[in-house]
Amino acid sequence: MQEEIKKQLDQIGDLVDAKIEKAAGQIKDNAKGEMDEVLKSEISNLTNQYLETTKRIDEMEVANKKQFSNKPMSFKGSLQQAFADGAIDSLQKGNASRTAFEVKADDMVMTSPGTGQVAAYSGVVAAETIVPQFKFDPSRKVHVREFLPVGTTDAQTIRFPKESGYEDNSAATAQGAALTKSDFEITATSVNVEKIGTFMTLTDEMLQDTPQLTSYLSARVPEKVLSEEDDQILNGNGTAPNLSGLFTDGAVFSDTAAGIGTVTSANEYDVLVVALAQLAASNYQATAIMLNPADMHKIALLKSSQNEYLRQQLYSGLQPQIMGVNIIQNTAVTAGNFILGDFNQATQLWVRENLSIEFAREHASNFTSNMVTVRVQERVALTNYQPNAIVRGVFSTAITALGA
Repeated sequence: MQEEIKKQLDQIGDLVDAKIEKAAGQIKDNAKGEMDEVLKSEISNLTNQYLETTKRIDEMEVANKKQFSNKPMSFKGSLQQAFADGAIDSLQKGNASRTAFEVKADDMVMTSPGTGQVAAYSGVVAAETIVPQFKFDPSRKVHVREFLPVGTTDAQTIRFPKESGYEDNSAATAQGAALTKSDFEITATSVNVEKIGTFMTLTDEMLQDTPQLTSYLSARVPEKVLSEEDDQILNGNGTAPNLSGLFTDGAVFSDTAAGIGTVTSANEYDVLVVALAQLAASNYQATAIMLNPADMHKIALLKSSQNEYLRQQLYSGLQPQIMGVNIIQNTAVTAGNFILGDFNQATQLWVRENLSIEFAREHASNFTSNMVTVRVQERVALTNYQPNAIVRGVFSTAITALGA
């Protein structure tokens, strides 16, 4: 409507200009310098019509402005309007180092920062980019079960015969002489299948409204159970429901059993070499050395008397080794302790119920409270067949023994 009126106004203006130009010609030609009365009347009428049309346009613009000023506007809307009106044009063009604009108090409610305060967003003002993947500290990359023989069972108890003593009297014997007698004892040994697990309770809304939460729990929680399994395999004290761990059943480090004797300026590297010798003295070949990462890096920092690093003795590639035996870093090994052995012969992990994760409502008041319980568990047993195939100890104690 407003555009149509403006078009009419332009047409009236053109007519007025034409009439005035014609009147000027008449005045020039008329000796008295007068214009025709009819033409004068036409110019007057067109002028009045022009003024009336202009007045209508002004009234429409005032009405529009009034309507706009009465419309409630959010803080975001006020900002957008101010930017559209060029509030920060000079700042963007580099013509000013600062700019300001006003948002009417009638349009919105704001809390002004006091002295020393900084204005801040309240709620979501700008658009958000949501990263769907959960971010969290990693679990152990390597678990102890990866270096052990693993079997399956459908029983609650694992029973096996174990040699508890052997008296070796083998000897060269003269013709006609009696052979010397050797003896041994076999003990029936058994271990029970034990349960390792945990659970947590979530709301329906958490599962429904959080993308990838189910996948996150399915990967994250079982890793925590496997970390507890690591601790049980290594450090379990054998009292139910704990497993009997490798540190509990393995042979204690002994410098005399290795037949090495005193070592000058002994360090952690020397201790592990002597432990390998102790294992070899019992006719075993180590398959792995397990250390806490702190001790692994401590050994990597060892230097010679000429202040040269000795780490070249650890690395022949990316995998650290001592005497060709791989070093496995695992935080389940207490810092300051070490364990190594022929794990293929020394022990076996038995799985009665493999690691599983379940979601269910059958717990307490879950159904009426719209809750879901997540349960993760496994049932396993550990049989340590040959304790002498394992050597374990404490670095500080072993270093003292080697220097004596």
